[in-house]
Amino acid sequence: MKKLKVGIDNYGLSPLGLTPLQILQWAKDNGAEGVHFSGLIPEEKHKADPSYLKDLSQFAASHHLYLEWGGGQHIPFDMETWEKKEIFDVNRKAASEAEILGTRVVRSCSGGLMRWNPASPKLDILLDETASTLRSQREMLQDHNVILAIETHFEFTTFELLRLFDMCKTEPGEYLGICLDTMNLLTMLEEPVQAVERILPWIVCTHVKDGGVILGSEGLVSFPLEIGKGVVDLRQIIALLKTLPQEVNLSIEDHGGSFSLPVFDPRFLIGFPDLSRDEFIRLVQLAYSTQEKMEHEGLTIVDREKWPEICEERLKKDVLALKGIAST
Repeated sequence: MKKLKVGIDNYGLSPLGLTPLQILQWAKDNGAEGVHFSGLIPEEKHKADPSYLKDLSQFAASHHLYLEWGGGQHIPFDMETWEKKEIFDVNRKAASEAEILGTRVVRSCSGGLMRWNPASPKLDILLDETASTLRSQREMLQDHNVILAIETHFEFTTFELLRLFDMCKTEPGEYLGICLDTMNLLTMLEEPVQAVERILPWIVCTHVKDGGVILGSEGLVSFPLEIGKGVVDLRQIIALLKTLPQEVNLSIEDHGGSFSLPVFDPRFLIGFPDLSRDEFIRLVQLAYSTQEKMEHEGLTIVDREKWPEICEERLKKDVLALKGIAST
């Protein structure tokens, strides 16, 4: 049976202020098999010259750790003003860095809660502009032998990502792929296993995150939980990932906080036209299961302000738990 490597995303340890080399050392010391660097703190970004990147690559190789990179973008808008912006140079820089590191994966993340912002462009405009921008970057990304891995975040559902790839006239393994964030799927009103089945051939990297969803006064609330404690069926998702021809690393991204999903507001729900009755029912069932876990197992939502106090111990537990799940 295929064995998938279990590592971490550096975001979970960001409160510690570690350098990339220190994060790689942390991974080595705590049983993680690699690091997905989804982003660097500002003090480290300006240091990322070829010599710096080669040092990271050599350290990782000498300790048999995988490396994946971030810094990519796919939304060609400034998310504060919604004016058009050029992202070609941003992605060329990230692709060049990834090539030096010897990794094919460059994660791309919008960083915005677009479905929650009434000022954001309409979905069709976002898709059209994103597709046009990414089509123009095909040759550049292929020249660097990288895949821009769009995270399942808060702008496109899996249905819409498939439309985007179709608009880009590309196939899995060419120059676009998906960074699968397993818990963000809940936040986008998708049942995680069904969503993974939809986009499976496109997945090239992961943010493995357990989580829950509960009923609140304004609708649903989603939030991360310690690996193995939530209602995301990681065992089934990993089984699906093991069927892929390419190896996909399991990079744990964990953090505090929660997300309000105002599903009682028809104006919010209309933004998810692909949400089926059956999948919504499954989300409600997951909310019931989460509530039971909170009542009987003492699970709680971790405030973002509390995360720095627990991040290191939580990541250690996450690594152990995910290794156990992935080995079965």
